[in-house]
Amino acid sequence: MRRVFQEKSHTAGVESTACTSDSTMFLLKLLVTFMSVFHSSTKNTDLHAYLHGDVIIGGLFPVHQKTNRTTDPGPINCTAFDIQVFLRTQVMIYSIQEINQRMPRLLPNLTLGYDIYDTCGDVTLAIRATLQLLKDQSDPQRCLIPASINFAFPEPETKVVIGETFSEVSIAVARVLALPSVTQISYASTSEQLSLKSKFPTFLRTVSSDKHQTQAIYELVKNFSWRSVAIVGSIDGYGKFGTDSLQQLFDDNNICVDFVEILPDTFVKNCSTATDLVKKIGNSTAEAIIMFTQEANVHIILEAVIEKNLNRTWIASDAWSTSSTISEIIGIESIGPVFGFIFRQKEVPGFQDYVTSMFNGTTNNILSYYQVFTNSSKDDMKCNCKNKTSDLRCLYCYIDHDESYNIYMAVQVIAEGLRILLKCNNQSCERTKFTAIELFHVIRNINITVNDTNIYFDENGDPSLGYDILFWNTSESKEGVEKIKIGEYWPNKTISFDKDLSQWRTTGNVSVFNCSRTCQPGQRRELQRGKCCYGCVNCSSHEYSNGNDTFCRQCEPHQYSPEDHRNTCVNKTEEFLEWSDPFSIILIMTAAIAIIATAVIAIVIGLNCGTPVVKAIGGYLCYVEMASLLLGFCTTFTFIGKPTPRSCVGIPVFGISFSLCISCILANLIQILLGFSFDPRVGSKIKKLNHPVAVVAIIAGVQLGVSLAWLIALPRLPSIEQKELTILYQCNMCEESKKFFAATIVYNSFWGLVCFVFAFKGRQLPDIYKNAALISVSMVLFLIIWIVFLPIYLTLEGKYKPAISSAAVLVSCISILGCHLAPKCYIMLFRKEINNHNAISEYIRKHYERKDLSVISS
Repeated sequence: MRRVFQEKSHTAGVESTACTSDSTMFLLKLLVTFMSVFHSSTKNTDLHAYLHGDVIIGGLFPVHQKTNRTTDPGPINCTAFDIQVFLRTQVMIYSIQEINQRMPRLLPNLTLGYDIYDTCGDVTLAIRATLQLLKDQSDPQRCLIPASINFAFPEPETKVVIGETFSEVSIAVARVLALPSVTQISYASTSEQLSLKSKFPTFLRTVSSDKHQTQAIYELVKNFSWRSVAIVGSIDGYGKFGTDSLQQLFDDNNICVDFVEILPDTFVKNCSTATDLVKKIGNSTAEAIIMFTQEANVHIILEAVIEKNLNRTWIASDAWSTSSTISEIIGIESIGPVFGFIFRQKEVPGFQDYVTSMFNGTTNNILSYYQVFTNSSKDDMKCNCKNKTSDLRCLYCYIDHDESYNIYMAVQVIAEGLRILLKCNNQSCERTKFTAIELFHVIRNINITVNDTNIYFDENGDPSLGYDILFWNTSESKEGVEKIKIGEYWPNKTISFDKDLSQWRTTGNVSVFNCSRTCQPGQRRELQRGKCCYGCVNCSSHEYSNGNDTFCRQCEPHQYSPEDHRNTCVNKTEEFLEWSDPFSIILIMTAAIAIIATAVIAIVIGLNCGTPVVKAIGGYLCYVEMASLLLGFCTTFTFIGKPTPRSCVGIPVFGISFSLCISCILANLIQILLGFSFDPRVGSKIKKLNHPVAVVAIIAGVQLGVSLAWLIALPRLPSIEQKELTILYQCNMCEESKKFFAATIVYNSFWGLVCFVFAFKGRQLPDIYKNAALISVSMVLFLIIWIVFLPIYLTLEGKYKPAISSAAVLVSCISILGCHLAPKCYIMLFRKEINNHNAISEYIRKHYERKDLSVISS
């Protein structure tokens, strides 16, 4: 049973001379030194019973179940005294005494002694106890350490050891006992790992391997025609090896495993693992829940199951199938039927009478400890076993019939092995001296019947013992659970039942494994609420199905399946900013009006060429400005319709047109500042910049170079994005192309900001046409538009992303047309009285008179 500690094994040959390699001897010396130090720092770990005899049998029992061991070093205390394990130590003592007192004598002129230690279920304490057992026969005061690493091991005083309970501990002990070739017989360690003779050559056991138990569980599931199970194991070797074996058996035999839960070492009540596991059990469609883990873990799980009022069918491993601690949980009868496996149960002959007689007046240190621990007396034996939970001193109520009998058989096997080895008859034994390895070889090949139980060991050291199948009956007793035997299992894979169990058998028509198997076209079968129940799930929009399949077929990339017809595929709708879209119509109409307005303004300016107002807006540069605005308005149309290589040039072309427009405005602002600035120092600086053609050529030329490089090196091309129901067409922009986009926006924004600074600086100049102030407004609008546009453009997805770009271009151009050129057109048409030099001179004179400055008129 039950816990296994995984560690790298070393092989010890079963020879009369022990392993003499340097590494092995160094390991043992190191182990002894460590255990000596460890021993000096422990408390309450010295529960130990010893009886001298001609042959000493060692015993390792977890009388205490827990220690206070933490991650920090320090003294160790043993806790959780287990009455059943205490009684098992007394079974060993009783069996040895029975052999010593048997008449006629089984071993004439020889007496058996014992050396029993409490391991507290702890690997380290068990190793320490093992090293105590391996005393040098010729010098019991020292441990079994050769004088030199080149010498063989001295003969140990203890020739055979019974124990341990937990597989984890037995593995560690078996590695140590293999060095001097001392036989180890476990009464409860069931891990399959211990069957590996290359790792554990002197290990034997009087309990079946988990290999047989997992096969027995499979046979039970098969017998009941269950098609789905769930498995709960634990990270220790008992749970992990058993779970793996079960899972493999079920997979090989087409039985569905709904889920497998491996509990960690840190599994405690109310932990997240426990909560999640109970939810899994509640949602599972499994017909049986197999609990192949330690009793303590099962206790936590079933308490939570009772609290959640869950009712399932359970299969118990030998670790808890007869546990009174679990069967006495309040409300346990509500969890549903429980089937369990336990080693073939037999009663140790005469042991109950021995206990009720207070051990016939015999005593040993472990018994004395119990009597002090409980203040026990003969009055303690007068109690009702049904109420034993109220009085822990009702010892005979705690006698088990599985592990106790295995211990009893182990003692009988040892005694019979000694009788054969020493060639004893009823009067005497021919030999009195023997070695541990000789005893092992005899025991290894023994074949005897103890009462009516035949026991022998196969090539793996495992006995050919079966299991009893139990059922927890709660219908006939309101005072607890009655564990009744309903059948047997033998290692030859035969299972038999004593009772009619037809009520538990299911057929394929009623098993939850058969739920919802037929699906309609457009659906697929999918496991629901676990791994073992199929439900019907609609295929997704890019899949279709013709019928009852476990998968959906993929549509072509340009197709999808309609929601109401998932059994066929249709072509996806092409998605782009169509010319008929309302947003497109608004953009087209706005761009058309802007183009017409630009043409009208150009005509008006042409008719008034040479007038002061035309000169005020840049003279011939205003024609370049209007041409750039027309180009900008025309780029609006490149964002509408299905993208083509030619239509994807919108943003680069807009960059050229707008930089040309801004350069004209900047040249105009320089002229205004130069014309109205009377500060010689400022005037000389501005005069250096008063080269309109150069300003326009340089500013527009840089952007022209950027846009041309963009269009040639990394042109924006049409791309196709497959969406669920549509195919989105748009102009792509790769990562490198985004750098050109950013450069265009930043460059034009920079010159827009420069224009704003110049215009803001000239807002107080005596300019009758308010050029600087109106340019300030247009530049502010431009900057605001692009600050708002960028986040929207970068985050928006879909067909309206080009529309946002088009709107930003339109508004930018309209802001300049409306603030810079349109007001001048108004003056030329409706305010002709100020479109002359006299009006300008008078305005300047009045401006400076208000500032108390004189003006020299020309």
